[in-house]
Amino acid sequence: MRKKLNRIDILALALGSIIGWGSFTLPGSKFLHESGIVSTAIGFILGGLAILFIQKGYHIMMENHHEDGGEFSYTYKNMGKVNGFVVGWSLTLCYISMVPLNATAFVLVIKKLFGAAMEFGYLYKIAGYPVYLSEIIIASLIILVFAYVNIKGLKFSSRVQNIMILLMVINVIVVFIFMFMKTEHSLIMNNYIVNYKFNITEVAKIFAIVPFLFVGFDVIPQVSTELSFEATKATRMAILAILAGVLFYNLLNITTGLVYTPEQALLEQWALGTAVLNNMGYTGFILLIISLVGAVAGGINGFMLGSSKLIGSLARYRLIPSKYKKENRNGVFESGVKFVALASLIAPWLGREVIIYIVDMSSLLAAVAYFYVCYIGFKHSKGIDRGFSAIGTFISLLFIGLLIIPGSPARLSSPSIILMILWAILGYFYYKRYSGSMK
Repeated sequence: MRKKLNRIDILALALGSIIGWGSFTLPGSKFLHESGIVSTAIGFILGGLAILFIQKGYHIMMENHHEDGGEFSYTYKNMGKVNGFVVGWSLTLCYISMVPLNATAFVLVIKKLFGAAMEFGYLYKIAGYPVYLSEIIIASLIILVFAYVNIKGLKFSSRVQNIMILLMVINVIVVFIFMFMKTEHSLIMNNYIVNYKFNITEVAKIFAIVPFLFVGFDVIPQVSTELSFEATKATRMAILAILAGVLFYNLLNITTGLVYTPEQALLEQWALGTAVLNNMGYTGFILLIISLVGAVAGGINGFMLGSSKLIGSLARYRLIPSKYKKENRNGVFESGVKFVALASLIAPWLGREVIIYIVDMSSLLAAVAYFYVCYIGFKHSKGIDRGFSAIGTFISLLFIGLLIIPGSPARLSSPSIILMILWAILGYFYYKRYSGSMK
């Protein structure tokens, strides 16, 4: 019999997809510099609450829809082919972009461990970021390893996921406790806590990227046909993963803020790693590395699994070639996994900066999917469920507005907006030319 996912499997899948590379690298490069400690915490708490309202729409979906493809197939059945394609096209890039992003995060870890010795075979610069052959080789090997893990089937991939996420959770907690006890608290108090004044712009910058950072919770509907329990318990696991995500993002931000001012953190290549190394030595640093490897591995595994399920569903609805709907003997959409791996192998050649531009689009793409799910939930529910779905719909539109309205403190960068427009145009021409002719 095929492996069925239990509650621990689902919790690990969601948590691993939510807590990725960003929780370890963004404290130094973004959170402390742009929003500090308190505004970052407020942004994450409000963002987490917003995602909980959106999750209610997902709960309604899982109770009434039992197919691979999650949001895509749900939208297709309730709002037709065009809207279904919009959601499917959005999520395809959203999920797939997470795979090379996490894979290239492995490269940052290795560079931190071995230094400039890992930078060889300089090729070129894209968007100011140097691309090295060594980085492409490392990222590519990691992508291929996880493609193999997923092709082997759910039993193998979920076992890997559970182990990596358990190590991540334990080590992050251990590192935070030791850092909190070992460091002098005057720096964090003087720079982040004392004289803090609420700043809506600082909070908005964190709140607006929550759809990207927490997109992992919606991997669960992609595997709804693999659950060994009812949708209500899956929703509880999703809620627990969202709350844990809020906690862990803040713990890692505070850990970095214990050692560095915003300006100092921005100057470090990996502020959190350097902070732990200088205060806990190599023992603490290795624990942190294991945590980061667990988070990155969980992200790659979760999004590769979710992507292949989505691609299989798109093929079943004849929006992409039929070969992608075929399952191997392990119940895996093997062609879908190979497609995700192939697309991911291209990304490291573009440089990490371009990958980040693409991933920044994911907040907007994810918010579009959130909107459709909550809107359908609003149309097809009553009472309190209808009210929660209405709030989720509004929050989804708020996320979209923060990301695209000129003058918004969290508006996407110009490169991300240009890439977003190009992706939309490509989707339009693909739909017009090919979607109706797939067999």
